[in-house]
Formats: sequence, structure tokens, C-alpha cells
Amino acid sequence: MNNPNSLRVGDHGSDVTVLQTRLVRAGQPLAIDGWYGAATEVAVRAFQRSHGQVVDGIAGPRTQAALTGTIDPLALTQNDIIAAAATLDCESAAINAVIEVESPRGGFLPDGRVVILFERHVFWDQLVVAGIDPTAVVLPASILSQQRGGYVGGAAEYARLAQAVTIHPEAATAACSWGRFQIMGYHATSLGYASAIAMAAAFAKGESEHLVAFVRFVQLDADLLKALRARRWAAFAKLYNGPAYAANLYDAKLASAYARHSAALSTTAEAA
Repeated sequence: MNNPNSLRVGDHGSDVTVLQTRLVRAGQPLAIDGWYGAATEVAVRAFQRSHGQVVDGIAGPRTQAALTGTIDPLALTQNDIIAAAATLDCESAAINAVIEVESPRGGFLPDGRVVILFERHVFWDQLVVAGIDPTAVVLPASILSQQRGGYVGGAAEYARLAQAVTIHPEAATAACSWGRFQIMGYHATSLGYASAIAMAAAFAKGESEHLVAFVRFVQLDADLLKALRARRWAAFAKLYNGPAYAANLYDAKLASAYARHSAALSTTAEAA
């Protein structure tokens, strides 16, 4: 079963029963059977839509919090996605798919900080850009290396970032992927921010800023934009996630997520 804080189709048990009970109390017609099937997904999507959330059919922490009356002002909304899709001239379902695959748990940690992943090999390269010899820097290999890795995940990534910041704040910030779309900090100036540090500060304002950066990022790469518009997921994943996309099945995950979101949104449009 998935993390109980993020429930989806196929999950079952007491956590799903609680979710279904809250959905029924919120006015969704649903049998409470402890199984997250198609009917529960439809109810979750309907609740998300009526509360201005990202409509993905996944009962993540924000959806579950909203079911208890808590609203997250930092959260992305489906209207944000629709506007971004109009700007990129692509389907909103395509952006929903990218969101699901890149960061299904959202762009913020439970403690309110932006989700990051510190890349030690990128920090090495960014120190070189800053005119600093990485071989002369005394840091553990988990923080500075020419090889990928050293990941600890979650809030612990900030501890890695903090050590890197003592050497060069901008290079350290540029060596992280930031937010809901995992945009690398070293892209900051090309995306219109004064620096990686400025981009990180903007991202702290809310997920809508993460989406703004994603739109700019896609617009800067004609091939990436064409791939997104045409839903050519292998091409999109190769450009967005790098050459390891196939090993990580990013293209397959994107295709599956898109098919589900497209079908659900089409059904909604027909019902309207």
C-alpha cells in the first residue's frame, strides 16, 4: 500500500475507509467499503474540483486536509494548470501528468519549506563556474563529488544544502532542484530570476510560482514544447529528465498518467 498520506486507486484498508467517510460527509455519493476503486477516484476528483485543487484523483495530504476543513494557500490549483496549458497551447491533462510523475506529494515539505534535492555533482560543477577549485574544498563526499548520489530525501536534503552554503551560497542553491517541477537552480537567470537564491525565495511564495518557472522552462526549449504538445512522452522525458529517463520509466509513467487524466477530464467536460 502507498504512504497513507497519499492514497490512490488500488489502495485499501482503514485509511481508505476514513477517506471515504469524509468524502461522504462532504456530499460525495460513495459506498464506504475500504477499497480505493474507480468510484472513490471519481469522488476525490469531484471534491478536488469543487475546492479549487489540482484535479488528479489522488487523495494526497492537501486533499485530505481540505476534507477536514484545512485550506493550503500555497497549493497549486486546477485553474492555475488550465491557464498554464493555455499559455503553452497544450492540454491541461498533459501538465497534470507531469505534475503527478515529477512530484506527486507536492512542492512543499510538511514543515513549509520548498521540496529540494541537492545534487552533489552539480555543486562540483557550479563551484568551477564560480571560480573555486572543488578539489581544494573540504567537504564530505555526500556533499561534494563528481558522481551522482548522496541523497537522503525530504527535509534532510536541507542539511546537505546547509553544508554546501558555507562554501558558496549561490553555487549551493544552484545545485538543487526546486519545487513541484524539480527545476534546477542553475536555470534561474534564464528563467528571469536574478539568481538561484532569488528563484528559491520566489518559490517559497507558493506552487503557482513553481508552475510559472515550469512554463518558462518549457518555452525556452522548442523541442520540449513540441513534445509536450504532441504528448510524445519519450522525447519529453529525455529532454526533461535526462538520458536515464528510460531506466526510470518516466516516459511510461507520463503516458499512463496522461491517459488517466485525459479520460477523466473528458468525462467531466461531457458531463458539464
